[in-house]
Amino acid sequence: MRLLTSILKRFRRIDSIEARVESIQEALGRIEARQIADQNPISLRKVEFRVFSQWGEDGIIQYLIQRVPIERKIFVEFGVEHYAEANTRFLLVNDNWTGFIIDGNAANIERIRAQQIYWRHDLNAECAFITRENINALLSSNGISGDIGILSIDIDGNDYWVWEAIDVVSPRIVIVEYNARFGAERAVTVPYASNFIRSNAHASMIYYGASLAALEKLGKRKGYSLVGCNSAGSNAFFVRADCLGGDLRPTTPAEAFVPAKFREARDARGQLLFLSSKQEMALIESLPLVDVTD
Repeated sequence: MRLLTSILKRFRRIDSIEARVESIQEALGRIEARQIADQNPISLRKVEFRVFSQWGEDGIIQYLIQRVPIERKIFVEFGVEHYAEANTRFLLVNDNWTGFIIDGNAANIERIRAQQIYWRHDLNAECAFITRENINALLSSNGISGDIGILSIDIDGNDYWVWEAIDVVSPRIVIVEYNARFGAERAVTVPYASNFIRSNAHASMIYYGASLAALEKLGKRKGYSLVGCNSAGSNAFFVRADCLGGDLRPTTPAEAFVPAKFREARDARGQLLFLSSKQEMALIESLPLVDVTD
C-alpha cells in the first residue's frame, strides 16, 4: 500500500511539472507573438517560433491572424495524434479559439479528452479515418460550416484529394503539408485511395501527399493564394484571396519552396536510414504519381 501511495505521488509530481513547463512555454509564446506584431518580413520563415507546433508554425499562424481579418475564430485540424504537438494548440490556449480536431486513433482521442485543455477550452475531438468521401459529413455533423478562420491538413497521404473535396467550409487561412521530395516544379500527388496509409503504401514511409506546386494549383482553383512555407520544408500556408492585403502578398511555388532537411526514410524493418534528400527522392522515383496540371 505504501509503495502504491509513493508511486501515485510521483505521478502527481510529474503531472505538476508538465503543467508548469507548459505554462512557461505559453508565456514565452505570448512574448514572441507580441514581438512579431509590427514586423514586415520578406518571408514567413522570419516570424517562426515554436510552442506546440512541430516546427515554427506557431509563429507563422500568429503573424497571419494579426493580418488576416477573421470574423469566426474557429479552426479545424486533421491528423493531430494526441495533440501534444499540433499547429493549433497554441492558438487554442493563447487566443481562445474554438476548435475541432480529428485523428484516426481512438486512443489518441481518449488521451486528448482527458487533458485539462478539453474542459478549459471549446475543443471537440473526434476519431475518424478521413477520406474525400466522408470529410464534408464529418465537418457538418459537428457543426462546422461556412466561413471559418483556419483549416490545417496533415494526414500523410490524401492531403490534396481531401482539400479538393472540402466544400462545406471556407477557411480564411489554410495550412497543408507538402512533400518536398517531389521537387519544386512538378505538380504531382499520390493517387487517391480511400484506405491510403503511409506505412502500407511504401516501406520507406516517404511516399505520401502532394508537391507544393500541386497544392498551389489546387489553392488557386479554390480561391486561395500561396503566401509562403515554413523553414523545415513541410508546411505551405494559403490565404483566401479576398482576405489578402497589407503586407501579405501571393508568391509562387518556385519562390516559396523549401527543400526538406529532415530525414524520414526507413528500411523494411522500420529503421531510419538517414538518407540525403537526393537519395530519398531516388528511393521513390519509380512509384506512381498523378500529374494535376491537366
